[in-house]
Amino acid sequence: MLAYIVRRLLLIIPTLLGIMVINFAVIQFAPGGPVETVIARFQGTAVDATARISGQSGELQQSSREDRQQGSGSTSRYRGAQGIDPEIIKEIERQFGFDKPPVERFFLMMGKFITFDFGQSFFRDRAVVQLIFDKMPVSISIGLWTTLITYLICIPLGIRKAVQDGSRFDVWTSALVIVGNAIPSFLFAVLLIVLFAGGSFLDLFPLRGLVSENFSSLPWWKKILDYFWHMTLPLLAMVISGFASLTMLTKNSFLDEINKQYVVTARAKGLTENRVLYGHVFRNAMLIVIAGFPGAFISVLFAGSLLIEIIFSLDGLGLLGFEAAINRDYPVMFATLYFFTLLGLVMRIISDIMYTLVDPRIDFEARG
Repeated sequence: MLAYIVRRLLLIIPTLLGIMVINFAVIQFAPGGPVETVIARFQGTAVDATARISGQSGELQQSSREDRQQGSGSTSRYRGAQGIDPEIIKEIERQFGFDKPPVERFFLMMGKFITFDFGQSFFRDRAVVQLIFDKMPVSISIGLWTTLITYLICIPLGIRKAVQDGSRFDVWTSALVIVGNAIPSFLFAVLLIVLFAGGSFLDLFPLRGLVSENFSSLPWWKKILDYFWHMTLPLLAMVISGFASLTMLTKNSFLDEINKQYVVTARAKGLTENRVLYGHVFRNAMLIVIAGFPGAFISVLFAGSLLIEIIFSLDGLGLLGFEAAINRDYPVMFATLYFFTLLGLVMRIISDIMYTLVDPRIDFEARG
C-alpha cells in the first residue's frame, strides 16, 4: 500500500501541472484582464463587484485624465485605452507582470506556487494566502456540517428503505427525496429566507454572516449557539437538496448485499435481523458510501456552496473565487485553482486509503 500511495503522490505533479497549463492558456484567450479592468476604472466604465483598486491608481487616473484633455490619440491593444498615455499602459503592465511573455509568466507563477507563495491580490492589497485562510472557516463550516448531517440522515434512511423495499414508507420517502433533489439548493435558500428570516412570515434566523457582530464578547456557550443559529438556514438549504444520491446509493448497496448467500446463511443460523444487518451486511454495503466521504466533502466545500454563500452573505472560498473571476484578479484565481486542485487530488488518495480501512481485502497493489 505504501508503494501505491507514493506513486499516487508522484502522479499529482503532472496532473496538477496539466490542469494549471490548460487553465492558464484558456485565460490568455478570454476577453478582458487586469489591465483592461484598471483602464475601465480609470475611464469610469467598470462595474466593480467587490474589489478596490489601490496604490498608484489615483496618480494614474489623474494622468489619464490629463492626457485625454490634451487630446492624446494613441492606439493600444487594450480595449478602452485610446487617449491614455502609452507610458501609463506600460506602467500598468509592469505592475501586473504583463510586460513579460505568457510562457515566462506561467513558469514564474508555478515556481512560486510550488512553495505556496501565491503573491498579492491585484485589487485587494492583501496576500492571497491570507485571503484564502480568512475565507476558509466559512466554506469548511458549510462543507463539513453539510456532509456530516447528510451522512447521518441518509445512511439510516437508506438502510430502512432497503429493509422495507416496496413498502409505503419506501415509496413516499423516495418521492420526497427525488423532489428534494430536483429543486436546486438556492431555491430552498430563498424559500427559507421568505419563511424564517424576515421575509413574508417569521423572523427567527439571521440573514447574513457566520456569527453576530458581538460574537467576541459572548461566553463560550453562547458563541456555540450563535454559530449554529447563523448556520441553520444555509445548512438546511444544502442538506435538503443533497439527500437523493446518498440515500439511494445506501439503499441499493444494502439491497445488493441482502440478497447474497452469506446473508441467507446468517439468517438460517438464527441470528437476529439487527445482527445480520449491522454485523454482516453493513460493512460490505457501506464500503462505497464511507469511502466516498472525502470526495463528497470536497464537492460540497468547493462546488456546492457558491450560491448559498451569496444568498446568505457568507464570505467564503466560493464567493472569493467568483469575485476574483469577475474582477480578473489573476493571483487569486490561479491560487484558488491550484489550492482546490491539489486538495482534491490528495482527497482522492485519502478515499483510496479509506477503502482499504473499511475493507482490508482490497489491495490496490495487486490490481495489475
